Amino acid sequence: MSSVGTLWTTNVQTSGKRIKAAAALGGLTLGEPASYKHYEDNKKPEFLAKFASGKIPAFEGSDGFTLFEGMAIARYVCALAPNAGLLGNTPHEAAKVDQWISYLETEVLAVIRPITAMLNHYRPYHKPADQANRELLPRPLKVLNDHLATRTYLVGERITLADLTVGSVMVVAYENVIDKKTRDSYPHLFRLYETIREHPLLKEIWGPTEYIDAPKQYVPPAKPAKEEKPKAPKAEKAPKAAKKKEVEEEDEDDDAPPPEPKAKHPLDELPKSNFSLEDWKRAYSNKETRGADGALEWFYQNFDAEGFSVWRVDFKYPEELTLTFMSNNQIGGFFNRLEGARKYLFGSVGVLGEPNNSLISGVFILRGQDHKAVVDCAPDWESYDFKKLDYAGADKEFFEAALAWDLEIDGKKWQDGKNV
Repeated sequence: MSSVGTLWTTNVQTSGKRIKAAAALGGLTLGEPASYKHYEDNKKPEFLAKFASGKIPAFEGSDGFTLFEGMAIARYVCALAPNAGLLGNTPHEAAKVDQWISYLETEVLAVIRPITAMLNHYRPYHKPADQANRELLPRPLKVLNDHLATRTYLVGERITLADLTVGSVMVVAYENVIDKKTRDSYPHLFRLYETIREHPLLKEIWGPTEYIDAPKQYVPPAKPAKEEKPKAPKAEKAPKAAKKKEVEEEDEDDDAPPPEPKAKHPLDELPKSNFSLEDWKRAYSNKETRGADGALEWFYQNFDAEGFSVWRVDFKYPEELTLTFMSNNQIGGFFNRLEGARKYLFGSVGVLGEPNNSLISGVFILRGQDHKAVVDCAPDWESYDFKKLDYAGADKEFFEAALAWDLEIDGKKWQDGKNV
């Protein structure tokens, strides 16, 4: 059978494997690019001309149709094989398939991803966030397990894209957070997972699952060994004389002007402070936020109010926010765009509320007394309101709650957040 198109992905990307699994069950063939090196080829103009996001999975059909985003590609591939019933066979089934996919991605994957990101040092470790996310897992696992207690598959009597999503989502949980005891507590969900992963057409696509006997815990990265500075070589005696021609040639080599010294950031010109943001970030990551010898106690003992300032941050357009996990991704994007100022700031910002009724709020600790000098490297900084806080006085409760991830505003409770 001729290929229906080309799929750009990697051999570890679970959303790419879900697409390949859908194609296999639909009897379709997917081609691969002749060569692809992630983080390089996806930044090239020819890739971006087809896939503006620069992300994978990415798909180009044999007819030239292009798509990015894993869910969109998976649905499209399923639609190319309607007889396989991967999207459901009736409007009711189709709606249920979408329901369970959304539930798995927003209630399970969105909880697991922050944990694995911290465990693998992709984001700063924050113990309360780790614990809070782990505590969110039992409820969706029970919902899925109870539903499957009287059913072979999530929807109908055949495998659908919802079941394939169990295969692509739960592997992250089973390999990082869910140990044997917990797996045994949700046997029906685990049974479906093994059914999908061990299916003869899919087993090679998924690969083996590395189950864990105990939940993985955070281990701080090893500090690199200090390198000994090489001893300065003894100065060599200058040659007694040099021929005129050789001197002229050396002069010609020196004609190029020396490189201009890199301009200093204005914040580097501020008086030296005894408060170290790096030390604070370590204290915040490794200590309980509240309580004796906690991160807040460390902060109050060491903070330099002249060299740094504390700010409340609020997204100006909460009416634009929809799903809470998408709002949390928005915070992550904002933090990514602050990369150029990371050494001058610390942030704890979260999503409060529920889908379609939420807001984004939190605190920043910034070098200096002018927030704009720190955050204007992010093009969307003006989408946020900044208000200087009286962190030890009138605004102390807000400040501490934002750091402890238990902030509540107008009845909206903290759902998820990020640190920078």
